[in-house]
Amino acid sequence: MKRFIIDKKLLKYIDVGLIIVVILIVIFGTINIFSVSQPTSRGYITLTKLKSQGVFFIIGIVVMYIILTIDYSIIGLYAGIFYWISILLLLITKVQDKLFTTAVNGQANWITIGSIKLFQPSEFAKLALIIMLAKKIDDMDGKINNGKNFMIIMFYALLPVALIFPDLGLAMIIFWTVLGIVFAAGLNSKVIFGGLAALIASIGLIWNTKIITSNQKSRITAFINPSADPSGASYQLLQSQIAIGSGGLFGYGFMKGPRVGGGFVPFASTDFIFAVVCEEWGLLGAIFLFLLYAILIIKFIKIAKDSKDIFGSLICVGVISYFLFSIIENAGMTIGIMPISGITLPFMSYGGTSLVANFIAIGLVLNVGMRKNKLNF
Repeated sequence: MKRFIIDKKLLKYIDVGLIIVVILIVIFGTINIFSVSQPTSRGYITLTKLKSQGVFFIIGIVVMYIILTIDYSIIGLYAGIFYWISILLLLITKVQDKLFTTAVNGQANWITIGSIKLFQPSEFAKLALIIMLAKKIDDMDGKINNGKNFMIIMFYALLPVALIFPDLGLAMIIFWTVLGIVFAAGLNSKVIFGGLAALIASIGLIWNTKIITSNQKSRITAFINPSADPSGASYQLLQSQIAIGSGGLFGYGFMKGPRVGGGFVPFASTDFIFAVVCEEWGLLGAIFLFLLYAILIIKFIKIAKDSKDIFGSLICVGVISYFLFSIIENAGMTIGIMPISGITLPFMSYGGTSLVANFIAIGLVLNVGMRKNKLNF
């Protein structure tokens, strides 16, 4: 049991403020999930989501604590195992979809048993990739501009994308996460811009193929001209914009949002939880949430800068990139400045796997911060 007890000498290095901020976001998220999970004339579920979120919150806290008891350098020794297990699970979801057609909206992200959804391997694959890339670059002594080293990094980065595709939301998260890591590692700017150009060209080439489904295309392009299909692909976005705009400065109040509470905004407790915040809590509620996120990111950056090694620093950079893009994309798609991608809002959106994965990410960052000194006596 001593293995799972944090050394008292390390306790003083735990960023308690970071943990408090995370818990505040989770509580705020849970309040909003509860608000839109009440019975309505459309027969929406009652407290099931609230109870489920509470259970996964506890699981997330426990898993985060366990991670804190293990030196992140030891975790790095098993980076390959974590990575290849995540690849295997992604492969299973791919095969499972082909055999049993488990995809929803062209996306197959769940490990299932019959009709029971167990978990989303892609959520953990993002973290496994962060650990793997950070470890590899650390082993390379940061020499990422070496041609061979760069190709190795790209291999590990592109493999999960190939298995996740055509889930464009997850593919985008991985892309920006990897971009953040290689940028921080000092990758030549010409290579970065070349990669961006290649990505744009690749999207242009596959746009008219069957790889990207018509449903995905309509979701992506809906934000360009929402009024073109108000009752179809643009319905969700338009309802979200109405909800957000009508919230004003102070919002309608808890459980009083007519759009989100009335079930007019699909996936209000998951993808479009930001619309709930804006309609019920107004602009002030949105500012409060972004302030908490800003504190979180600033603390991440400080821990990354103070890390004792490349490995720890790049783990933090990966988590920063992952969180920052998710926040910008999720809020952006609800107001119509980003394409609708199905990316959830960290610690706010309903979802057990996502919540636990986010706590693992927090645990990794705290772990790096706790062990920022080379020697601990």
